Amino acid sequence: MSRVTLLALQVLVAVVTLVLWQVLSTVPVFGKVLLPPFFFSNPVDVFSQIVKWFSTGVIWKHLAITLWESILAFVIGSAGGILVGFWFARQPRVAAVFDPYVKMVNALPRVVLAPIFALWFGLGVWSKVALGVTLVFFIVFFNVYQGVKEVPTTVLDNGRMLGMNERQLMRHVYWPSALSWMFSSLHTSVGFAVVGAVVGEYLGSAAGLGYLIQQAEGVFDVAGVFAGMFVLSVFVILIDMGVTAVEKRLLVWRPTAAARD
Repeated sequence: MSRVTLLALQVLVAVVTLVLWQVLSTVPVFGKVLLPPFFFSNPVDVFSQIVKWFSTGVIWKHLAITLWESILAFVIGSAGGILVGFWFARQPRVAAVFDPYVKMVNALPRVVLAPIFALWFGLGVWSKVALGVTLVFFIVFFNVYQGVKEVPTTVLDNGRMLGMNERQLMRHVYWPSALSWMFSSLHTSVGFAVVGAVVGEYLGSAAGLGYLIQQAEGVFDVAGVFAGMFVLSVFVILIDMGVTAVEKRLLVWRPTAAARD
């Protein structure tokens, strides 16, 4: 499938969804609107709210704060997950010792940690960053750990036979093997970094997209809630596009699906 065809189909899905939403929330069916506007709003009102936010400049401050929190959470959580994942994969004894504790911490519900982080770091940026880091870290950690562990023994033996030391093996064998796994996790982590920031803002803050959504919800402004979610969705897609660009740059050696076929 060509890129143009794929893009056209993706846009078609969005258009059909929005048209159905508009029709079902405004046109009575058998004398009754299936999606009452009070509970579901409609695309026209949501779009009007988004335009109002951007035209008045209200949203720029909130976007900047959420972007900064998400980037910090993404970078810190990803860096920590990569480093610890490599360390555990290369030190099986350390991994065995800490294995139950990693699983225990990963099992903790992150929303429960949000109030604790607010007590520790206050209602500023860092409590939201801490929550985002807990979401990002484990996704990246488990993927990098598995990526390094999945290096075929034959490849390692061939490398050692060619005279590679541990540093060279890390650069030319372990690192390329982990990259595919790592970027797979980074695409997922982008969304979780934003989720951590927004949930933290929703539970307690004075600015950010989560704050905007919480304020709209407090006055039963359903259009405002959906508008905040749509802005968040576009926000995540743009960040993910950046990750994809970096991935293509670093994994230029990897064959495409067409080449493999």
